[in-house]
Amino acid sequence: MKVLLGVGGSSDSLTALEATVERALAADDELTVAVVENPRSDIDPDEVERRVREELSTVPVEAEVRRVEGDGGSRLVEIAESEGFDQIALGGGQTSPMGKINIGSIAEFVLLNAPVSVHLVR
Repeated sequence: MKVLLGVGGSSDSLTALEATVERALAADDELTVAVVENPRSDIDPDEVERRVREELSTVPVEAEVRRVEGDGGSRLVEIAESEGFDQIALGGGQTSPMGKINIGSIAEFVLLNAPVSVHLVR
């Protein structure tokens, strides 16, 4: 499966990185990691990219890592559609005290507009 993972620096996106890399190992997925700017994250995109590359260096998975400029959600949808990805993976947000999932604006846009399956990792 050709998987596009969006990572924006939030704790749930870094968790999604770990889980998606594990799945890529087990299922022999073709993985591309897109580092996007996340206005809700305090972590600079350069630091996010460094963490992604560090995580990937510890496992035997070959994955392309690319920086994505512009609106993260719309760029992920555009890349998935134009490059023939089978799935977009993202951090799945946090659970509110009432048990509802709170997702960020990037994940919300991707869920509502993606032409492919979206895997929310929690």
